[in-house]
Amino acid sequence: MSGLPELKLYNTLTREKAVFAPIDPENVRMYVCGPTVYDFAHIGNARPVIVFDVLYRLLRHVYGESHVTYARNITDVDDKINARALRDHPGLPLNEAIRLVTEKTETQFLDDARALGSLEPDVQPRATDNIAQMIEIIETLIAKGHAYAAEGEVLFDTRSMADYGQLSKRNLDEQQAGARVAVDVHKKNPGDFVLWKLSSDEEPGWESPWGRGRPGWHIECSAMSQRYLGETFDIHGGGLDLIFPHHENEIAQSRCAHGRDVMANVWMHNGFLQVEGRKMSKSEGNFVTIYELLHTETFGGRKWPGEVLRLAMLMTHYREPIDFSIKRLEEAERLLAKWPAGKPGNAAPDATVINALADDLNTVAAVQALHALASAANADPAMLPVFAASAALLGVLPKAAEVDGAVASAVEALVAMRLEMLKAKNFAEADKIRDDLAAKGIQLKDGKDAATGERVTTWEAKR
Repeated sequence: MSGLPELKLYNTLTREKAVFAPIDPENVRMYVCGPTVYDFAHIGNARPVIVFDVLYRLLRHVYGESHVTYARNITDVDDKINARALRDHPGLPLNEAIRLVTEKTETQFLDDARALGSLEPDVQPRATDNIAQMIEIIETLIAKGHAYAAEGEVLFDTRSMADYGQLSKRNLDEQQAGARVAVDVHKKNPGDFVLWKLSSDEEPGWESPWGRGRPGWHIECSAMSQRYLGETFDIHGGGLDLIFPHHENEIAQSRCAHGRDVMANVWMHNGFLQVEGRKMSKSEGNFVTIYELLHTETFGGRKWPGEVLRLAMLMTHYREPIDFSIKRLEEAERLLAKWPAGKPGNAAPDATVINALADDLNTVAAVQALHALASAANADPAMLPVFAASAALLGVLPKAAEVDGAVASAVEALVAMRLEMLKAKNFAEADKIRDDLAAKGIQLKDGKDAATGERVTTWEAKR
């Protein structure tokens, strides 16, 4: 990190912001919980995709692209998936119906993530490709006295772990049966959770020492993170709603199976999302998917470009709650319209943007710094590569829209006409041409020819 500021991250496990020290600077490893692919991803799912993509970009900038491994899983075995398969494909065998549901929704999720400007993670494992690893961990937990079989299930014995609850700061005595803790008479303790459960003939299943069955939710991430990142790794991320029970139980399984003090050194969680000031839910009528925002006129009566959705997210700090609103999207769109399109070349991101992101991903300050750089680049084209490199670090690099030859010729003619109007001091007509072009997404920029000193006008198409 020579010449770069110290990277500080807030750790949910310690409730403190501290300097990030990777286990191995040559192999920085991050795992983020991905989607359960039973339905199209909603706008709340977009937030961790964007937040941890920014962190991924920052880590690659600091440690080098080849020294960072980002894993984000795909959960493709789940009771919700089973229910959706039965609903959408009632006449098909369940396994075939499940495949149709998961392949369609996974493909759409990946398309959505790309549209939001996110890089592909280095590893995107599917749960169903890691069943053997899950069974192995469960066998280890049973052998070490941390799990037991009862009534066709294998459960984790939460009382077997002395410090269970460190992440959520909830001890076992405080946990109430019900809410997010399932109530079953065959459990030794109310907080015990399922590692493996038997499957009926109509449900997907895999052979195991405990019969044909399928994994519990939590064991999936323990197996996939261990397989691709190791028993202990640097950063584990996800939404605030995953702290309990999912991440708490991941920690319990992984630590007890591997005999480690920690599973991941740093735990990061993005805040909740509301839509127009209300909790998003189908019953409220404000449930909106990423696909709908991008491709339909569901929200605000229009489609929204992916870069606008991304910037709107980054205008709130990742740990704070966010109110996703039409007003916020319009604000992001106005901001983007003022930013020039360009390429970084060999330029490095500006220190103001790097310093902001290095302070626990302070994207609010980073966006403010980026806007100042945009103003400087608009005034001085020599600053454009620095602005572009800085914007790329946030994943919000503006791109010039493609314009066909006929449109370009028409724009050139109007630009020439405007220059004649300005020479004739017909400023009202010149302004009208500029405003009409701006309404069509064509931005004009006036300057002077370095050799002759005459006024020149360049133009750029905005998406």
